[in-house]
Amino acid sequence: MKILTGNDLKTGAVIWWDGTAWSLHVEDAADVGEHAEVIVAQEEAARRVNSPYAIEAVATPEGVRPAHIKDRIRALGPTVRPDLTLKPADPAAGNWVI
Repeated sequence: MKILTGNDLKTGAVIWWDGTAWSLHVEDAADVGEHAEVIVAQEEAARRVNSPYAIEAVATPEGVRPAHIKDRIRALGPTVRPDLTLKPADPAAGNWVI
């Protein structure tokens, strides 16, 4: 499974391609398969995302999870400040990072 990630041009937030637009939540990420390069080119040309790239991911019952730890950390937010993550009220949110 391949998904796309990058950074929002306006806010710098980590974003994920959901099949039609960009989302802040990795759980919304859609499998782009072999279409990654085409989508990246279109989105860069439209200036909606900064430095998009494809990554390997796995589907779990809880949703899509990036395969590499670097991208799992990007998906959740700072590991040293759980209160600043995308899900600060969820005590189990960081369990899937490491």
